[in-house]
Amino acid sequence: MALRSDGPDRDRPEKISIENVSRSYESTRALADVSFSIEEGEFCCVVGPSGCGKTTLLRAVAGLDDPDDGSIRVGGEPVTGPGLDRGMVFQEYALFPWRSVRGNIRFGLDRPACDCADCEARVRELIDLVGLDGFEYAYPKELSGGMKQRVGIARALAVDPEILLMDEPFGSLDARTRDRLHAELLDIWARTGQTVMFVTHDIDEAVMLADRVVVMGTDPGTVQATFSVDLERPRERTTREFVDHVARIRAELGGSSDSTQ
Repeated sequence: MALRSDGPDRDRPEKISIENVSRSYESTRALADVSFSIEEGEFCCVVGPSGCGKTTLLRAVAGLDDPDDGSIRVGGEPVTGPGLDRGMVFQEYALFPWRSVRGNIRFGLDRPACDCADCEARVRELIDLVGLDGFEYAYPKELSGGMKQRVGIARALAVDPEILLMDEPFGSLDARTRDRLHAELLDIWARTGQTVMFVTHDIDEAVMLADRVVVMGTDPGTVQATFSVDLERPRERTTREFVDHVARIRAELGGSSDSTQ
């Protein structure tokens, strides 16, 4: 199948709209006039080299950082801060070491706005969903990196957000664990129908996961191109079509990506 450079399929409504967003930190311009949108239910990967502003952009969508210029809308409403409609999965796990697996996931429900009728049932459901049955009372120090990231995903899903925001969540994992979590994440996405914005510097990872890849360049961070990935799932890295997709994106980046693949 061909890799096409284009915008999203307008058959589905926009869920995230990023318009002319710029952000600077003192003398460093992290983002410059960034614009693109993500459809409802779409799995969109943002790929680019370190320092291109990927994480800055994701944090702005999460409401954790404010752009200097431009606007970000979620479901048509301007982002003015964090919200229960967006769940965030961080690169460095960000688990509470004094809480068990159950306690970390339960933390996602410890909010006044939560109207869950049975929080315990929800925690049980999430533990099963991410494959941590039997580890409910284990603490982070007792878990592998992959298990810790499963807890982070479950905690982000606790309030059933409409959008899942993921900041290089598998970057520190070994290849086998990463491949397994790719499959599990796609299964969760297929079951929940959530919109996913996934940041990575790994081109192979982006092609493995995404419906569409947004390619960013650096100095300052800008959108260079968008590519639709029209490969059927599950995807195999060794197929000609997969390799061609990766090569086209790598060529767009001009060899600047620090992809390890």
